[in-house]
Amino acid sequence: MTTTATSARERMLLAKDAARSIGLLGDADKRAALIAIADAIETSTPDVVAANAEDLERGRESGLSEALQDRLRLDEPRVAALATAVREIADLPDPVGRVLDERTLANGVTLTKVSVPFGVVGSIYEARPNVTVDIAALALRSGNAVVLRGGSAAERTNAALVRAMRGALADRGIDPEAIQTIDDFGRDGARELMHARGVIDVLVPRGSAQLIETVVTESSVPVIETGAGVVHIVLDESAPLEWARDIVVNAKTQRPSVCNAVETVLVHRGAAERLVPPVVSALQRSGVTVHGDAAVRGLSEGVTPATDEDWAAEYLSLDIAMRVVDDLDDALEHIRRYSTHHTESIVTTDAASEARFLAEVDSAVVMANASTRFTDGGEFGFGAEVGISTQKLHARGPMGLAELTSTKWLARGAGQVRA
Repeated sequence: MTTTATSARERMLLAKDAARSIGLLGDADKRAALIAIADAIETSTPDVVAANAEDLERGRESGLSEALQDRLRLDEPRVAALATAVREIADLPDPVGRVLDERTLANGVTLTKVSVPFGVVGSIYEARPNVTVDIAALALRSGNAVVLRGGSAAERTNAALVRAMRGALADRGIDPEAIQTIDDFGRDGARELMHARGVIDVLVPRGSAQLIETVVTESSVPVIETGAGVVHIVLDESAPLEWARDIVVNAKTQRPSVCNAVETVLVHRGAAERLVPPVVSALQRSGVTVHGDAAVRGLSEGVTPATDEDWAAEYLSLDIAMRVVDDLDDALEHIRRYSTHHTESIVTTDAASEARFLAEVDSAVVMANASTRFTDGGEFGFGAEVGISTQKLHARGPMGLAELTSTKWLARGAGQVRA
């Protein structure tokens, strides 16, 4: 299905109109719509992969970074994973209509607080066609329409995915205008989306720190900020070598181009001689360039000198910064200075150190003895995620269905008037 609207504004208004009917769909209808979307994505795999190959070729020609090429790439297994994620979202409980509070006033009026859809969810992102499917599926499951601006790098891939999803809705008798893309309107469309207050109810940016900052700064639509990931792992004095090595290598290399990959490792001085050489060696064997301070360089060969810029770097590549800290206080101070409040983890067997770290680190997700790669909507059981919020209002951490709902109070009386 292709929309007949001739401007980005018209498409947003079509989404707003569609949101009324989408918000009234029952659990079974929303579930069936998502199953139909998953089936349509699988059926469209050849078209999606072919479109993606064109986007990748254009990206390579234009100098798109390896990290963004990895995020952009959709092969058959990744397309299958998208369909699987949609089915998982379909199987989740309906977040709409949950009773969150209820009470009866002294005058007999009853109050019930229930969850309701936002209405129209907008998203601006770059080189991430999986987001096209994830956000559309989460929006529909929570009774919302969606307007997507996925960027020029993935324009053909996004168009193929949107066609498949809109066609699936139309086949089910559901208004396909609930899924809109404004990619073909370029940056002008993105600006219109950021200023469509009253049409778009909430806007979620996903991408580089620059993109997110632009949306937060320029948008007149309420924004849920998803932040960059300068992610830390602290290796405490008591950290077992096997845990330290495996967690750090996994957190860096399992998929280095994503925001929950570790970027800085802080090693307690009391464990530096024991931990730094084997952890550095394991990273180097996996192709990682280690940027280390003087203490790290003194304990391992082949380490690149770290600069002040390295401590604030979100590499999104096979690079990592490593520093020896005096103690846990020193590690916490480093995190306070350089963290983007995304995810931090400590490797320790000391209960007091674990408790301090979990209590004192002010990030969306704080872990002990686990890879930071677990900060993910799918891993958290959400099926997928809208993004990982690093702000404190409304939503924080991986955002699933519940974070795409608001609330309203229902008041029921029997003729009462206020004295």
